[in-house]
Amino acid sequence: MKKILLIIILFQQSYAQNIGLYSQFNGRYDFTFVGNTLNPIENSFQTFPPIVFTSSDATLALNTGDTIESAYLYWAGCGTGDFNVKLNGTDVTASRTFSNLLAQGSGFNFFSAFADVTTQVQTTGNGIYTLSDLDVSSFINYHALNSTNFAGWALIVVYKNPSLPLNQLNVYDGMQVVSSTQNFLNVPLNALNVIDNVDAKIGFLAWEGDSGIANGETLRINGNILSNPPLNPSNNAFNSTNSETNSNQLFNMDLDIYNIQNNINIGDTSALIQLTSLQDYVMVNAIVTKLNSQLPDARINFIAPSVSCNVRELVLNYTVTNFNATADLPANTPITFYADDVVIGSAFTQNTIPMDGLENGSITLTIPTSIPLQFNLVARVDDTGNGTGNINEISESNNSFTLPIRLLVSPNFNIPANITNCNLGLTRGIFDFATYENSIKTNVTDVVTFYETENDALSSNNPISNISNYEAITTPKIIWVRIENTDGCFSIRSFQLITRNCEPIIYNAVSPNNDGLNDFFYIEGLRDIFLNFKLEIYNRWGRLIWTGNNQKPDWNGKAENAVGNDLSPGGTYYYILYLNDKDYPNPITGYLFLKR
Repeated sequence: MKKILLIIILFQQSYAQNIGLYSQFNGRYDFTFVGNTLNPIENSFQTFPPIVFTSSDATLALNTGDTIESAYLYWAGCGTGDFNVKLNGTDVTASRTFSNLLAQGSGFNFFSAFADVTTQVQTTGNGIYTLSDLDVSSFINYHALNSTNFAGWALIVVYKNPSLPLNQLNVYDGMQVVSSTQNFLNVPLNALNVIDNVDAKIGFLAWEGDSGIANGETLRINGNILSNPPLNPSNNAFNSTNSETNSNQLFNMDLDIYNIQNNINIGDTSALIQLTSLQDYVMVNAIVTKLNSQLPDARINFIAPSVSCNVRELVLNYTVTNFNATADLPANTPITFYADDVVIGSAFTQNTIPMDGLENGSITLTIPTSIPLQFNLVARVDDTGNGTGNINEISESNNSFTLPIRLLVSPNFNIPANITNCNLGLTRGIFDFATYENSIKTNVTDVVTFYETENDALSSNNPISNISNYEAITTPKIIWVRIENTDGCFSIRSFQLITRNCEPIIYNAVSPNNDGLNDFFYIEGLRDIFLNFKLEIYNRWGRLIWTGNNQKPDWNGKAENAVGNDLSPGGTYYYILYLNDKDYPNPITGYLFLKR
């Protein structure tokens, strides 16, 4: 910290955001820092009234063959934040922000802001960059009391060049603090993959460091102190310097790059950065690592497969990529497919996949009946079937791709019962199956329709419209039912319309006077139903006077084989009706009255 009373120092406390991986580049990449302070003098030696500029310049000078891949703009200062600035006159608004509160006295706020300015820097290329409109003036006087008034900016520029070795470049950012009361800071750097540590380097963007305060201030990686004397001595790592320009005039900010070739080992997947300070207040905003790496990075994805009703086979088209890699992915890299956690198939890449290359594949997967209709379909490349692989990769955490799948099935239904009704003649019948529309389906959203043929039901053509008064000309008649759900899947079922010979109704009054009423002995439900019936009519003395069947007309009051007048006189007669039907083994007998 600055030159303040010890009793005040003891009550310092800071709040910040942990530093973590923001972006990663794999290939022939390297990085550089460009930036400048807005402090005209280190704040430990400032005059009053204090001054912090609102703009400053810096020059980007990449070598021939260097191509800009990404450019990240960071700016910071005292106070709660100015998140709208200009870069070479172009408005820039922060897309991400960081903050820190030094809980000392009434509190001292600090901020940092981030914007991706890749397109602008790619367009501009080498040259002078001016950051302007960064205004912290309303906080300067207050922070000057604590010698923490500052502002500055930096560009982290990632570039590629075909002459570079294959590297892995990681950009980490956040806002973490080391100070007199928080005098030990651990920053773990994950997602590393060290294959060769030749020319390995690490860069730091930090704010508010002082050249004149070298009290217990160290920077370590994996327990080894980093230094770059005379610019960055081992006891004053953050001392207002710029390693790229070899300047020690970067007041209250640091853009420092260290060679870590002998401080990191082949096979390392992480590194530990440690900072100490017994006095100076330093905020680390970004860390960049560059490590030699020659590894593939297998990834897989697929589009959702087409699903068909009642089919548990999926044709899966997938793509294995080797993007953002530093080595080819070998042929025969294993791929395993899962339904939830159950292995359902496997495959291998067919060819060597070059860096930034891809290979398409297809597989037919059979989903076991033990798997529910809704499940997660998972594809994992570099997976031998137990979640582990046999290829050393840049990252082992991006080998999986998952999509939810829902199989389609025909709807369930209640089995419809056959319907039996009276034979109206020659097996004709009238039927009502309107209630079946609701009783058959088990899901209220299903649609039930009825058809006269199976083909019509399958094709959903010519549905029966009059289901409450349907006439079947002959029976038994099969009625086909189509139950369709909202997925378009359907079930086909059938039931039969059956007629039975109901007991006839006998009208036993005959008045054959040609008035159209009771001119014949009429028995309803007899003709063309009981095809083998026999009807006998006897007079009061027991003599058979008429015999009828299905081929003769109804009796009209005349006697057969009569001598003389064949008109039977009015009176009571007796009939015997033999239906000759298994359901009616006994004859029906009774009296009828003939009126003249």
